[in-house]
Amino acid sequence: MNTEIKNTVQASSQKSQYDEMAKQLIGHKIILAHILAKTVDEFKEMDPEDIVPFIEGDPLIGIVPVDPGRTNVQTVEKGQKVTGFNSENSEIQEGFVRFDIVFYVRMKDGISQIILNVEAQKDKPSGYDILNRAVFYVSRLISSQKGRDFENTNYNDIKRVYSIWLVMNMEENILAHIHLAKEDILGAYNWPGNKELFNIVMIGLSKELPEYREETSLHRLLGALLSATLKTERKLDIIKTEYNIPIENKLREDVDTMCNLSQGIWETAEAAGRAAGEAAGRAAGEAAKEASMIFAMRKAGYSYEEIAKISGVTKEKIKRIEADSIKNNNLTKL
Repeated sequence: MNTEIKNTVQASSQKSQYDEMAKQLIGHKIILAHILAKTVDEFKEMDPEDIVPFIEGDPLIGIVPVDPGRTNVQTVEKGQKVTGFNSENSEIQEGFVRFDIVFYVRMKDGISQIILNVEAQKDKPSGYDILNRAVFYVSRLISSQKGRDFENTNYNDIKRVYSIWLVMNMEENILAHIHLAKEDILGAYNWPGNKELFNIVMIGLSKELPEYREETSLHRLLGALLSATLKTERKLDIIKTEYNIPIENKLREDVDTMCNLSQGIWETAEAAGRAAGEAAGRAAGEAAKEASMIFAMRKAGYSYEEIAKISGVTKEKIKRIEADSIKNNNLTKL
């Protein structure tokens, strides 16, 4: 394997590790509690620390398949059939799309539950409309309850579902709640049923970390946690001083690991850029190394927005460098 390919593969592997660590960070119960406090009516205005006990068990991170027929698994305990979320080893489920984070939340009445799914996206996907995917996910979380949370035709036992999407690198901070609504076209009949079963929350995180304000407090917390440029101590300072989140060892380790991965991705991309420059016979110099580095990151699957955030090079310049390189036959068209 030549050096350029090796470095590109390494950058791609680090990107995968970075994505996985992002899920682990969001999956800390205190972080999920902050999300609940801003998105679920029953928990609004509550202190996130008081919400944590309502999160049942350990959130399932990156292991529950989305695919029909794969979300649930059946086991037998004490002679009784038990159906639950499919949490088999992810290697067994290789090839299946999986929910980023899924967990149950007990309501304040101590009886009812809701199901939450949190998904993290580095930017808006270009191959499909993200809202369509969110509708599919929330529909799967409702339909998969049959045999797990309700039996036969006991549809009144369906649990309310929230699918919450964190989309990074947006132009502005956004918070939207998408849910069912009734429109009377002829007559006005109060059809029995729960219109609140279906909930999608879209959280857009701007490229720039917002100042701390009540309306953008969740965006600042998540933006700091997921930032590829903030150093460990700066992230921990924001988490501790602005949000009163105790810095337990596991949280500190996860933040530090993510920061190290961010730095490692950049360093590997630089190395790949240097190797690509030498292989293509380019003249030494910062411009050539920059072009090679950008190409290596594009080959590893990074979007223009991600490269801009990590490297500090503007998106327009990245596109121009790529176009010039292709035009001059320096790089193969992606």
